[in-house]
Amino acid sequence: MANKTEAALEKLRKMCLAYPATSETASWGHPNFKAGKKVFVAFEPLKGRPSIAFRLEPSDVERLLTRKQFFVTPYGRGQWVSLWADGALDWKAVTDLVDRSYRLVAQKRMIAALDSRRA
Repeated sequence: MANKTEAALEKLRKMCLAYPATSETASWGHPNFKAGKKVFVAFEPLKGRPSIAFRLEPSDVERLLTRKQFFVTPYGRGQWVSLWADGALDWKAVTDLVDRSYRLVAQKRMIAALDSRRA
C-alpha cells in the first residue's frame, strides 16, 4: 500500500505544482500545496489512511459529501472536503477539484497567468 500511496502523492504533487505561484510545504506532518500563501490541497493521513483534502465552495462540499468516497475534513468549517487516497482514484475528478480549489484561493493575477497558459 505504501507504493500506491507514494504514487498518488507524486501524481498529486506534479499536478499541484504545475499551477502558477504554487509551492509545497510540510505542516502538521504532511504535505500541503499552496497558491501563494494559502493552502489549496493537503495530502494527509487520517485514521491511519492517506487522504486528499480540497478547499472548495460550501455548495461543492455539500454536493461531494453525498458521494461515498468523500468525507468531512476534520477542519475548515464546511470549506474543505476530503477523499480517501488509498483506493482507485478518479484522476479526472481529482484534476477538476484541484483546479477549483486553486481558483478559490489564488490571487487574480495567478488565475490570469493560469488562463493565459491554457489559451
